[in-house]
Amino acid sequence: MKTIIVTAGVIIEQGKILVTQRKEDSYQGLLWEFPGGKVKEGEEPRGALRRELKEELDIEVEVGVIFEAVYHPYPIYPILLLIYHCHIEKGVLKPIGCHDFRWVDLEELKRLPMPPADDPIRKHLGSSEGRLPS
Repeated sequence: MKTIIVTAGVIIEQGKILVTQRKEDSYQGLLWEFPGGKVKEGEEPRGALRRELKEELDIEVEVGVIFEAVYHPYPIYPILLLIYHCHIEKGVLKPIGCHDFRWVDLEELKRLPMPPADDPIRKHLGSSEGRLPS
């Protein structure tokens, strides 16, 4: 089974982390996740993340350094999740390609129902070396 490459952004503003809620009719519907999506064939991961965040939330972002890489073997297909530090450059958040979005602190992030591939990111953010400036 082919591994699917997926990108996600860690976006932090004023000490809060941006998370999005998957659409109800999608795989793992209504779970919360770090925003992003699948990389298309031949697409560069950072470019894919910029595209996905524009399609999902109508924002333009600066994609920075990689924050974490996670391999997770979901039953439908395995994924390699590439997570990048991001900063919103332009736009007002709108839930276009997701059910909802919210800004959460680390304590709330720990309690949100999230896909298993997002757990290592959540744990890294909660560790002293993973914390980012707001």
